[in-house]
Amino acid sequence: MLAAIAWWVLATIAVLSAFAVIAARNPVHSVLFLILTFFTSAGLFVLLGAEFLAMLLVVVYVGAVAVLFLFVVMMLDVDFAELKQGFLSYTPIGAIIAVALFAELALVASASMSSNGVPISVAATGESAVTNAEAIGQVLYTDYLLVFQMAGLVLLVAMIGAIVLTLRHRPGVRKQDITAQVGRKRSEGVELKDPRPGQGLG
Repeated sequence: MLAAIAWWVLATIAVLSAFAVIAARNPVHSVLFLILTFFTSAGLFVLLGAEFLAMLLVVVYVGAVAVLFLFVVMMLDVDFAELKQGFLSYTPIGAIIAVALFAELALVASASMSSNGVPISVAATGESAVTNAEAIGQVLYTDYLLVFQMAGLVLLVAMIGAIVLTLRHRPGVRKQDITAQVGRKRSEGVELKDPRPGQGLG
């Protein structure tokens, strides 16, 4: 009973906060509502017994993506009021997509019957001493170790490519040259002065 009450409370908060993300006029408020949506969704995952997905949602999306959105919005100071001027013109298309999504959800929810009309029985999983995080870790680092490492390599190459593409050489900007610093001689870095008494070094 308590789990059902928690489920309905978290689900209601998640739906309302998700609606507030697109309804808020202030972009900072939208990002904060997005963080609230992520947290409530993580709570729903915990109620479903998927604590690994809940942790992943909080660490990755709240800790990285949402905070990045917040910093970008606050630092760039984008005029979102101008961007939302044509929002009403996309309402018919958005309504059609929303109806299609709700139809798909209803189709999935009604899929408890198989093609021959016999209800689909879900096998009981039973109690297990291994948690979800341990089970996923065992699968990732044993059966799919090569694929997991290749995915990490692809992300590393993508990150390096993004850095290379955004790195622009502009004139007049001082940059650090490690080779010149290491290979510098004492005569190039030290200059001896012999000022006379009462004179400065100018």
